[in-house]
Amino acid sequence: MKVALSTLAPEVGMNDACEGLGVPRSTGYRWQRPPVLRTSGPRPRSPRALSRRERKEVIEVLCSERFADQAPTTVHAKLLDEDRRYLCHPRTMYRILASEQATRERRAQRQHPKYKKPELLATAPNQVWTWDVTWLRGPAKYTYYPLYVILDLYSRYVVGWMVAERESAVLAKRLITQTCAKQGIGDGQLTLHADRGSSMKSKLVAQLLVDLGVIKSHSRPHTSDDNPFSEAQFKTLKYRPGFPARFPHIGAAERHGQSFFDWYNLEHKHSGIAMLAPHAVHYGLADGILARRQHALNQAFAAHPERFKYAAPTVTPLPSEVWINPPVRMQEDTHRQSN
Repeated sequence: MKVALSTLAPEVGMNDACEGLGVPRSTGYRWQRPPVLRTSGPRPRSPRALSRRERKEVIEVLCSERFADQAPTTVHAKLLDEDRRYLCHPRTMYRILASEQATRERRAQRQHPKYKKPELLATAPNQVWTWDVTWLRGPAKYTYYPLYVILDLYSRYVVGWMVAERESAVLAKRLITQTCAKQGIGDGQLTLHADRGSSMKSKLVAQLLVDLGVIKSHSRPHTSDDNPFSEAQFKTLKYRPGFPARFPHIGAAERHGQSFFDWYNLEHKHSGIAMLAPHAVHYGLADGILARRQHALNQAFAAHPERFKYAAPTVTPLPSEVWINPPVRMQEDTHRQSN
């Protein structure tokens, strides 16, 4: 193609030759240029480039105590105004800082700790509890009643709850003590997981957990997904029909809580535990209920097998384990099996 173009162009002109051969004019002109010999050596240094001594001076000025917390554009302006001094263009200052990996804050900064993602497993009741505080609106604007709720991770059973006038580590300590005593928690048996609220991180609660032999666990800061079961339980509370917009006094909030948690523990069919009530799972009644369900399904299949297309129906089993943040390898295996 290049040979044909070079032959036709002198006779008919570059435009007609390119049009006849279907070649863009820019390509044709590029083919006509003599080749550029490229050397493999280092690029020649620009005469405008700063010397090593000048680059070092720029770094020293930018990282000095006077200018360490200021942007290069500010430093450039101040040097011109106050010292009548010009080092280089501000963009050059940025490039020099980038080459020295100093574009971040140049002062020594406090490094925030890297919080480990909590990975909690429950295979039976009273192994892992999660607890949190939500706020119920009081009789007037800006008045709230804190509602403490302790939830069993495996069974979703609310093992303890309390409405208070204010959030307090003393009240949280009392609730945890009474709940552990009611459930007969032994030393080293339980892990108690919470977010990083003031009550959860208090020294009173931390010391109590040590005395009770309970392992404490906390969510990462600003990560509500690390305590999803308590958050979901609060949503069930507040989105249930009949939840009032405000409570006229703390007694009304306590009565509503008593009614709700009785329903939640004894009657609510929870989708995460095979549509069983938390009370049945927490106190070992699940196997009998599932057996009766399976018996009813077997009778339905025997009476009308034609209504079941593929096989006899089976009940949804109770999960053998419940995780908060399962390990990544487990998530990958689950995703692979689902596909």
